Amino acid sequence: MSNQPKKQSFLGGAAVLAAAVAVVKIIGFFYKVPLNNILGEVGKTYFQTAYEIYNVLLTVSTAGLPLAISKLTSQAHAQGRENQKRKIFRTAIWLFFALGLVGSLLMFFGAEQLAVIQNNKMATQPIRALAPAVFCVCLLACMRGYTQGQGNMKPTAISQVLEALCKVGIGLPLAWYIVKLGQGMENVAAGAIFGVTIGTVLSMCFLIVYLATHRNRKESLDAPDGSGAIMKSILSIGIPITLSNCAMSIITVIDTKIILGRLQTGLGLTEVAAAALKGQYSYAMDMLNMVSSFVYPVTMSLIPFAAAALARKDYAGADRTVSTAFRIIAMLALPAGVGLSALATPIMVLILPAQYEGALAAGPHLRLLGIATIFVCMMILTNAILQTLGKEKLPIITVIIGGVVKIVMNYILVGNPEINIHGAPVSTLCCYAVIVSLNMFFVWKYLPQKPKYIQLFAKPVVASALMGGAAWAVHGFAYRQLSGGHSVYGANAVATLAGICAGVAVYGVLVIALRILRAEDLKSIPHGAKLIKLLHLK
Repeated sequence: MSNQPKKQSFLGGAAVLAAAVAVVKIIGFFYKVPLNNILGEVGKTYFQTAYEIYNVLLTVSTAGLPLAISKLTSQAHAQGRENQKRKIFRTAIWLFFALGLVGSLLMFFGAEQLAVIQNNKMATQPIRALAPAVFCVCLLACMRGYTQGQGNMKPTAISQVLEALCKVGIGLPLAWYIVKLGQGMENVAAGAIFGVTIGTVLSMCFLIVYLATHRNRKESLDAPDGSGAIMKSILSIGIPITLSNCAMSIITVIDTKIILGRLQTGLGLTEVAAAALKGQYSYAMDMLNMVSSFVYPVTMSLIPFAAAALARKDYAGADRTVSTAFRIIAMLALPAGVGLSALATPIMVLILPAQYEGALAAGPHLRLLGIATIFVCMMILTNAILQTLGKEKLPIITVIIGGVVKIVMNYILVGNPEINIHGAPVSTLCCYAVIVSLNMFFVWKYLPQKPKYIQLFAKPVVASALMGGAAWAVHGFAYRQLSGGHSVYGANAVATLAGICAGVAVYGVLVIALRILRAEDLKSIPHGAKLIKLLHLK
């Protein structure tokens, strides 16, 4: 009974963050879709190049270290050590201040060199416009880790939503205004990306005000650890996780350099022509990233239960939790990936009305990347499971192996005139397939009770295949009926939405009919009991 409040508190916090992620991604959809229509393929590549460099610096400073702060703060909070909590924050804030300052200065003053290294010198202005965001996000990460460690997820959620709103409310209008001024696409991309910077500044100000007004002024007699000991603890916890997440960001930057380089040197294209092809590929990648981001709240809700079970040596309980995680991710990722693949070109045409040719070119990319989405989601889950099992180094190794596969395949395929940019989604699919294969082997090896993969995935695979077939057939039928008397875009929009609705309906029926979803799968997530009763699950 004593543990129950803690579990409820955790689930409440996970629900808050899950809701925030959903809201942020919905806002992000209304940012990315109009932005892609404004930027076009070339401007999209300038924007994406800057963002990939930003992601590397961001991951180095914010991937694992905030988690370390959260964990140390949580321990001190549970022990009632107020002075220790304050000392952790004071020590950490200077670390993040230094990391953020170095990252921002590197991006701002080295923008031109970074753009040239990426074979995309026109991305200089977008890189420079994003530079201040690195500093702000570093401080944001420290403050978020500190509040989360005290069991308070609301400040993080509010700051994330505020950040997303600024991208839409500032970045989009600024990009549109610069287009109206007749400026080049590099300046349009810089304007759009400046909205991200403003969002981080306002979010940082919000958290500073929040911490100042919610400061615990209660006197405490505990003696805090020394700054050196606290710094050592932060780094020992945070560095392995940072390396795991940072590896893929670095590989993505290298990958972009190779793609643009091979298109220019291998195929003899101009920088602008190469950027246009890379932009078409980036359109499709946006859809992959949007789906995979929803996996994180699920892992946050489920994986801690596995850690608790393993600590109690309750291996049967850990097996049930891991199996539940696999089933839920399979139930979400498989239909999403198959649906994106089955309706790839219609979806791209639907969301890119102002870039029709680019949408048609992006369709074949999304057909492969839809399947890659499944592997990305599984990678996120298996990484979390391995970290729960205390095997933090393994995800680093598997990501590096997959990244090498991606880089080598891109160098060979993209430089082939008969394949060119179409080699990029092939290498992405192979990269994540390799990572997931290795991760799933290690999960099987190190879990005390071996997961039964065939039983876990057989039914979701069958249901997703039938769903994809239904969506494809309904779209084709509807489009043929509508194409005679409607605009091409209108006919495609109605047919695509009809296909999606048909797929959702078929999959929903199959999930219940094939008993893919079980009552035990919903017990560990927020409001699970209500869903069990609503769906009559056993």
